[in-house]
Amino acid sequence: MRWVALTAVAPVAWGTTYFVTHEFLPADHPLYGAALRALPAGLVLLALRRQRPHGAWWWRSAVLGLLNMSVFFVLVYTASQLLPTSVASTVMAVSPLTMVLIAWPLVSERPRPAHLAGAAIGLGGVCLMLFTGVDGVSVPGVLASAAAMLMSSFGYILAKRWSAGADVLASTAWQLTAGGLFLLPVAAAVEGPPPALPTPTLLAFCYVTLVATALAFTAWFTGLRHLPAGTVRLIGLLNPVTGVLLGIAFAGESLTVQQLCGLLLVLAGVALGQPRRASRRDGGQAHPHPASDERPAQAPAIPRPSAADGCEATGPTTTRRPAT
Repeated sequence: MRWVALTAVAPVAWGTTYFVTHEFLPADHPLYGAALRALPAGLVLLALRRQRPHGAWWWRSAVLGLLNMSVFFVLVYTASQLLPTSVASTVMAVSPLTMVLIAWPLVSERPRPAHLAGAAIGLGGVCLMLFTGVDGVSVPGVLASAAAMLMSSFGYILAKRWSAGADVLASTAWQLTAGGLFLLPVAAAVEGPPPALPTPTLLAFCYVTLVATALAFTAWFTGLRHLPAGTVRLIGLLNPVTGVLLGIAFAGESLTVQQLCGLLLVLAGVALGQPRRASRRDGGQAHPHPASDERPAQAPAIPRPSAADGCEATGPTTTRRPAT
C-alpha cells in the first residue's frame, strides 16, 4: 500500500493539468507546450541525480522519451483542443484494459480477473462521470486521444520491462530530456518563435513542469517497478476523478447524482485491482521461508570412536573390536 499511495501522486497531479492548461497555458502552441513541459522537468531531475545514460539506455531513453513524453504530450494537447474534456477523458480511461493486455506478451504479466473486473468497473464509472452526450465530437480528436492512450500504455510497459538495473530518478530524467530535445526543433520549424510567457503563464508552466511532470512521472515509474502493470494503470483512473473534483471546487460545477455514482464506481475499481496480502495458514501463524543461500540443517555428526575407546575405524562403518 506504500507503493500504491506513492503511485497515486501521479494521476492526481495529472488530473490538475486539465484545469491549469485550460485556464493559463496557450492553446495554439501544442508543440512548444509539450517541449516546455518535458525539457525543464528532465533538466531538473538531471540536476538532482547526475547520471548519464550507459550502455543500452542511450537508445532506450530516446525510444521511451519519444513515446512517453514528446508524442504523448502533443497528442494529449491536441485531443484537449479538439474534444470536450469529458470525451477525451473517457477515451483515455480505456487504458487500464489496454495496459493489462500489452503487459501480457511484453513482461509476462498474465491479467488477473481482479484487474479485468476493476478496469471494467472503473471505465463504467468514468463514463458515468464524464460522458454527458455533448456535441462537437471530432473524429481527429478521438483518434488523437486513442493514439495517446495506446502510445502511453505501450511506452509504460516498455519502461517497466527495461527498468531493471536503472535508477528510477535518472531514467525518468533521461526520458524527459530526450522527449524535450526531440520537440524543440520541431516546434521551432512548425510553430515559429516561442509564445510569450506572462507571469501567470510562467507560473502555470512551473507547476506543470515540476509537479505534474517531474514529480508525477518519478512516482509513476516507481510504481511501475514495484506493482503489477494492471494495478498501476487502475490507479491512473484517479486522473479524471481529480479533474471532475477540481471543476466542482474552482469552476463552479455541480456534482450530479450521475457523477457521484461514477466517482464511487471508479474508487471501487481502483480498490478491486489492488494487490492482496497472502492469507496465513494454521491459525494465522506465518511460516517463515529460509533465505536462498541458507543451507538446510544437517543431522549432527556422530563422532568416530578412537583407539583409546577400544575401537578401530574401518571405513564408513565402525566395528568394535576387543582391545589387545
